[in-house]
This record gives sequence, structure tokens and C-alpha cells, in this order.
Amino acid sequence: MIELARQYGSYGCRRVAVPLRDAGWLVSVGRVERLWKREGLKVPRKQPKKSRLWLNDGSCIRRRPEHRNHVWSHDFVHCRTDDGKAFRTLNILDEFSRECLSVTVKRKLNSTDAIDALTNLFILRGPPTFVRSDNGPEFVARDVRAWIEAVGAKTAFIEPGSPWENDYVESFNARFQDELLNGELFYSPREAQIIIEGWRKHYNTKRPHSALGYRPPAPETIVPMDQRPVMH
Repeated sequence: MIELARQYGSYGCRRVAVPLRDAGWLVSVGRVERLWKREGLKVPRKQPKKSRLWLNDGSCIRRRPEHRNHVWSHDFVHCRTDDGKAFRTLNILDEFSRECLSVTVKRKLNSTDAIDALTNLFILRGPPTFVRSDNGPEFVARDVRAWIEAVGAKTAFIEPGSPWENDYVESFNARFQDELLNGELFYSPREAQIIIEGWRKHYNTKRPHSALGYRPPAPETIVPMDQRPVMH
């Protein structure tokens, strides 16, 4: 438990209990919580809940994801290398499964990079029904909108200055910042790309997600030896 708390500093006792049970320890959340307090470990502070902001007519339009590939969302995150130079990441998320589909890392990112990243995912997974984003210039560019609609998807832009309407990717960005970016020194965009990709795979396949019943978004599938195809 202490080693997990040291390795994943932002995990609380409930999230730490999941990998303990996966490793074969027969422990309840209550027991982990008692040991957690006895060892003086600190539970990360929870952010205060924010009330929903409503439109002037009393309505609140929100398209909720209903299945995988229904709604994807994407957004930029800013960071810096050790020399003070900025780089950006483009994070793309499946809102239903909470899976991080890709993270693109470059010094500068524009609408062409957004199209390239989405193209690769559309080839691998097929186009989603909706692609949600903010109203930044990279995403409201005419070419981006035309391309998304040309491949059979629909754009779902949020209201200007309303990041709470893109809450899935905003929540992911907060975890991304807290669990990785705030604790790493990057000496080059290439180093950042390698470390971030490793974290993305851990986030998808191993990190317990509270909204998914403390299961990872895309756990690895282990095929038993007796079910694997025999190579001749």
C-alpha cells in the first residue's frame, strides 16, 4: 500500500485498494482506509463541486455519450520543457469509455495536426457520431469542420467560455496535469512524447477510474495459453 501511494501520489485509499486486490490481497476498502490513516498517508483533497450554469431561458443543452464511438472530445494542454520553451499536447478522449484515444505532442499544434490525429483514429476505429471541442481557432477552422462532416461525423462545439460543457476532457486534462505533468521534468518534446505515451497506456489499461466502478477504461485482455492459436 505504501509503495502504491509512493508511486501514484494522487491516488486515494479507495483507488489504491483496487491494484491491491488485483495483486491477490484479500482486503476491503475499510481495512485499507484504516491502514492508510495509521501510516499517516494523506488523501488528496477533493475539489469542491461546482453548480451547473444554465442558459438564460432555463435550459441546459448537453449531449451525453450513449456508447463507444458516440462522442469523442479533444482539447489542448500547455506545458514547458526544462529550458522554458513551451510545447502542447492534443488529447482525444472517448467520452463513454473514458479511454484516452491519443495524445499528440509537439512544440506547436494547429488545425492540420488535429486533422492528422483524427484521421489516424478514424482509420483505426471508424468515425464517431459526434466530435466535441471548444471554440479555439484550431477547431473552428473551416477545413476542420468540413473534414469531420465529410467522413460522416458531426461537430458539437461548446458555448464560448463554457469549459464545463466539455467536462469529460477537462476532467481528463486535470488528471493528466496532476498525475504526470506536475511531477515530471521534460528535456525535449521527444522525451515528453515517450513518457506521456507510457502514462496514456497505464491510464487506459491499469489506472482505476472511479466513474467506471474503479475499473480501467480499456483493461488489457489476457488470452489463456490453451486458447492461443498454434503456429505451424
